[in-house]
Amino acid sequence: MSPRSTELVDCPTVPFVRHLAEHGERTALVCDGAEITYCDLAERVADVADRLGTTRRLVLVVGANTVDAIVAYLAALSAGHPVLLVPGDRPDALAATIEAYRPDVVVEDGRLNERAEDTSHDLHPDLALLLSTSGSTGSPKLVRLSQHNVQANAEAIADYLDIRDTDRTITTLPMHYCYGLSVLHSYLLRGAGIVLTDRSVADPGFWDLVHRHRVSALAGVPYTFDLLDRAGFADMDLPHLRYVTQAGGRLDPDRVRRYVGLGHRRGWQFFVMYGQTEATARMAYLPPHLAAEHPDTIGVPVPGGAFRIDPVPEAGDGAGELVYTGPNVMLGYATDPDDLALGRTVDELRTGDLAVRTDAGLYRIVGRRSRFAKLFGLRIDLQRIESVLARHELVACCAGGDDELIVAVESADAAHVRAVAARASGLPESAVRVCVVAEMPRTPNGKPDYRAVAALGAIPEPPRPAPASRTADLRQLRELYADVLRSDDVTDDSTFVGLGGDSLSYVRMSVRLERLLGHLPADWPTTPLRELSPSSRRTPQGWRTVETNVLIRAVAIVLIVGSHLHLFALVGGAHVLLASAGYNYARFQLPKPRVERLRTTLLSVARIAAPAVAWIGAVHVITGEYRWSSVLLLNGVFGPPAWTREWRYWFVEALVYALVAVALLLAVPWFDRRERRFPFAFPLGLVGLGLLTRYEVLGPDMPTSQILASYVVFWLFPLGWAAARADAGWQRLVVSAVAVATVPGFFHAEPERTALVIGGLLLLIWVPRTWWPALLVRPAEVLAASSLYIYLTHFTVYPQLRDIDPWFAFAASLVVGVAYWQLWVRLGQLWGRFGRRPVVAMLARSGATRTREDARG
Repeated sequence: MSPRSTELVDCPTVPFVRHLAEHGERTALVCDGAEITYCDLAERVADVADRLGTTRRLVLVVGANTVDAIVAYLAALSAGHPVLLVPGDRPDALAATIEAYRPDVVVEDGRLNERAEDTSHDLHPDLALLLSTSGSTGSPKLVRLSQHNVQANAEAIADYLDIRDTDRTITTLPMHYCYGLSVLHSYLLRGAGIVLTDRSVADPGFWDLVHRHRVSALAGVPYTFDLLDRAGFADMDLPHLRYVTQAGGRLDPDRVRRYVGLGHRRGWQFFVMYGQTEATARMAYLPPHLAAEHPDTIGVPVPGGAFRIDPVPEAGDGAGELVYTGPNVMLGYATDPDDLALGRTVDELRTGDLAVRTDAGLYRIVGRRSRFAKLFGLRIDLQRIESVLARHELVACCAGGDDELIVAVESADAAHVRAVAARASGLPESAVRVCVVAEMPRTPNGKPDYRAVAALGAIPEPPRPAPASRTADLRQLRELYADVLRSDDVTDDSTFVGLGGDSLSYVRMSVRLERLLGHLPADWPTTPLRELSPSSRRTPQGWRTVETNVLIRAVAIVLIVGSHLHLFALVGGAHVLLASAGYNYARFQLPKPRVERLRTTLLSVARIAAPAVAWIGAVHVITGEYRWSSVLLLNGVFGPPAWTREWRYWFVEALVYALVAVALLLAVPWFDRRERRFPFAFPLGLVGLGLLTRYEVLGPDMPTSQILASYVVFWLFPLGWAAARADAGWQRLVVSAVAVATVPGFFHAEPERTALVIGGLLLLIWVPRTWWPALLVRPAEVLAASSLYIYLTHFTVYPQLRDIDPWFAFAASLVVGVAYWQLWVRLGQLWGRFGRRPVVAMLARSGATRTREDARG
């Protein structure tokens, strides 16, 4: 034990706390509308440090998201006094901590309360901070952290998050919790701003603060994201948000993907992080560009840290205990005041987590070796809860689920057990699942079988059943998704995009889903089934709302066929549908991981090309009407420069080439990262490149077929892509302005076509949904889903019948196209029955082969 430390002059302090004043007049804290600069904060810290005196003492600070609590905490650190930081919302736990550790000074609500009795401590010179190891469980064990621990972890976090002095965060987590404290440390280190509030993210007032103070970062534990979903976070316009961070427990991989996709669309990054109090907060982070592909991992060590995996024979599957080394590893534990004199007693942190290292070099947690669980950001001592239950004469065994405490108990009242376990753990009763069993699960050697107890969490709990109506709703949703997406892997947590849904299956799904729910949420493609609730707001009788781009496809194919038959002259629909294809590419392909996106995009190309080559090839063989270049969709490369019938399928070629081009471009990691970082600007850049050929700055001169050449019309595809990324009003205005400025003149002396294309684009940009007669919804669905096939077949059908009757030829063209679509659907189903899912099966997946329709209508 070291000699008693009494003088501060020889004690190291935390560097970033000493240098607060160096950030000058930048805003440090915002509270109740008042902004406190770093100079002002440094002065307040110095004043309180003077009041604490020059004799080194143990200072207990009751943590709170207030200026007074933060100033007191920083003052103690700056003067070299070790700080015992505790929550203030549990008086019994506070009293127990004071009794156990006898602090020299207690700071609460800005008041410094000197302890009258002799409470001198032996305090090691390196000791800076003491934090509870188990959140609100009341455990007396504390983590001893040094000045170097605090500084090193703050620097590592600020480094990988790229925190800037222009950033501002807001307190979504309590100060006494190591995650919340790490946010405070890393922001003060970089001279950034912190908005102080106790409001929940479910409180509209919280978002008023976010907007008013231009908050650029949010932090949350898994429960925070439950609240964000309920608060409608996905639909919020947050133009200053740069990144969102998550730690404090495992977030479901599907949810990680959903938030990665949301951030991708909204222009912010999503960081999944992993840590423990023993590592001063953070040990690992998942780089955002890897999160979509590896959502079930914790990523890589923070800068300066390292992992190794020690074998654990009973773990199996190559798993072992995750061991961390780095400058942020604690000095050791304290269980009583005498331990405060100890120096470093550990050099590495055995996390107690079982992990594996993936082929990508990332780490994945696969289980726990110890008897702790992390729920709602708290480390819960399961053994302690079992002891509390035993004192109530209950035979119980506890395990931790992803988002709930599982308690197996022998022959007891579930409500009583739930109440006792909730009080012992500090969790809400809604987070405690009680499973009443006749006999406790045990291993062959008679010990409690914790794995079997954890498995009980998968069994619905009888005392709290889901309402019968909602259960039926979920069953119907699962059946719907399984039917449309031809998937056997549908669960309550599945999403349309996660199951491989794309523009091919989107029409049928959107129409049928609205029919089932009574409405269609804006973010339904990325929303888990369990969160899709029926609406009490029903549409007026006889009417339904339908997504505009579905109607665009349905109406466009009608206009295309009718115009070719000269029943009316409304041309230009195919050009609108090329933009619609880009719109849907952004919605359904871009959120996917890079490798998966390349694969699924090329499959979409195959679903377009296969029926096209089959039909055009058959016509070529039977009639000799087309050349081989048209059959192979190479007319744009080898076809005639002037208009001939060979150009009839220009739209299919243009769509195929556009999809292949963007798929290959985004397969390059650098371009993939740029697109994720600049989701709105990136497609606008492609529009700019496409306009070089549209205005003949680049490319060969093909005057008679210019408006049909794939390299000339390409700019419409990224224009639709940009429309899908235009979340804010000003962004929609920009896309609209580009459309209005670039379409005129493209069709030469055809003002009607120009007006139709501009009108279609503006509808796509500004009117996501529109009213439609209910009786016409199903026909619109069929026409949109079969539009590719109608487009392919009508060139062969109507010339044979128009002399009989043009309207009969029109109807026959639609019917034959629908029949051809159904043929491919049946072929895909037949192929799937043999257990294969290559091109043809995927081709009709969800019965809506429609990447083509996407673009073509």
